[in-house]
Amino acid sequence: MARATCTLVHGRHHDAPSAPVPRRGEHHDRRHRRHREHRRRPYRRRHRNEQRHRRRDRPGAVRRRLPGRAHRPPQDRIEALAAELPHAEAYALDVTDRAAVDAFARPRPLPSVDVLVNNAGGAVGAEPVATGDPADWRTMYEVNVLGVLHMTQALLPALTASGDGTVVVLSSTAGHGTYEGGGGYVAAKHGAHVIAETLRLELCGEPVRVIEVAPGMVKTEEFATTRFRGDAEKAAKVYQGVDAPLTAQDVADTVAWAVTRPPHVNIDLLVVRPRAQASNTKVHRNS
Repeated sequence: MARATCTLVHGRHHDAPSAPVPRRGEHHDRRHRRHREHRRRPYRRRHRNEQRHRRRDRPGAVRRRLPGRAHRPPQDRIEALAAELPHAEAYALDVTDRAAVDAFARPRPLPSVDVLVNNAGGAVGAEPVATGDPADWRTMYEVNVLGVLHMTQALLPALTASGDGTVVVLSSTAGHGTYEGGGGYVAAKHGAHVIAETLRLELCGEPVRVIEVAPGMVKTEEFATTRFRGDAEKAAKVYQGVDAPLTAQDVADTVAWAVTRPPHVNIDLLVVRPRAQASNTKVHRNS
């Protein structure tokens, strides 16, 4: 996941439509000023490169992918889902890559943007705070928090322009209560929750709803396996003895219900758990 840089303000030059004829002495002053700027420019570029290398060489500063996942979402699965929907387009996107997000959000052949569902996320590791890997925490923060920030910032103008936009933040019950071994993930999901809560305050009076859906125990193909770095046995124990954990379809149905309420109805926060789960730390399991 590369860090993007931008060299132009708002991606455009600020040239005047027509330049007036320079007064006597202006041409020399401009040429002299350009010469001074040219001499300074290599230093600034070298300084930025040195800073970049220092950050890269700092312990724990390596940008890491979620273990057990491909760098990009499986294109075939996305295309299969798009095929089930009318007028849908499959687009694999790394939400931690701001340049890629901005490229996605550029004017597209769509009449409007009505709903954004911030669904990207994940957990890495279950170590206690004392021994947790800062790189794992950074990875979870980038996906669960900065991913939400990138997508929301990129599409918010279009959502507002639609006159009836909806932003959905898919957080977690981990964003509302902690548990041992979940420090990094809990911190990240608290961050996602705070984004939703703050954005709702800031957009009050604008034609945009902000909905947070916080699922509890959901059994999917990847979540627990990713968390335990591909250890299928540990992943299976998360759901062991639980008759019916939530499924991805349960969560999708919940999101669909929330976004299809009348425009004046905002579901601020919807917590959804399986019946067998009373809290993050109390789950009924059959012996």
